[in-house]
Amino acid sequence: MGQLASILLAEGFIGLTMDDLASRTNCSKATLYSLAGTKEQLVIAVTKRFFGQAAEEIETAVAAEADARQRIGTYLAGVGTAMRRQSPTFYVDMVGFHSTAEIYRHNSDTAARRVRELIEDGVRQGVFRPVDGTFAAQLITLAIDGVQSGELLRTTGLSAGDAFAELGDLLLNGLSSDHP
Repeated sequence: MGQLASILLAEGFIGLTMDDLASRTNCSKATLYSLAGTKEQLVIAVTKRFFGQAAEEIETAVAAEADARQRIGTYLAGVGTAMRRQSPTFYVDMVGFHSTAEIYRHNSDTAARRVRELIEDGVRQGVFRPVDGTFAAQLITLAIDGVQSGELLRTTGLSAGDAFAELGDLLLNGLSSDHP
């Protein structure tokens, strides 16, 4: 599944057939169909696996960070790093295909909820000034939605990964010129 995921993440999936994938992975179509009954199911499985592995990597990195401020930065940087593993073609295919767009939407919602939790934890610890965590998370959700819809990507020219990294930097450092 790893080689298959690498091909799909690098090239997208709309333009690839099961014959293409079988040839590129040096396996039979029967082997691919044993993984999933249809190309759509295969793409869904790869997309779910991508987000599941990314979430695990990100949460491991966050758990290793003691400082509440750095935890948010680590979280959003991790999201950026994960999203950079997707080619622009895969991203466009993913958000344009209903089943994978739903997976992405679910993961975006989870990311927004997780950022809210991290903000509220930082407020409780006194690392952040008292803010309404729900409001802050809603702003983050709007930004995530802007990335997910492609609007922020179209208007800024950033990739999804770069947009998430910028979001983390802006959240933690604002517009101040004196951040590290």
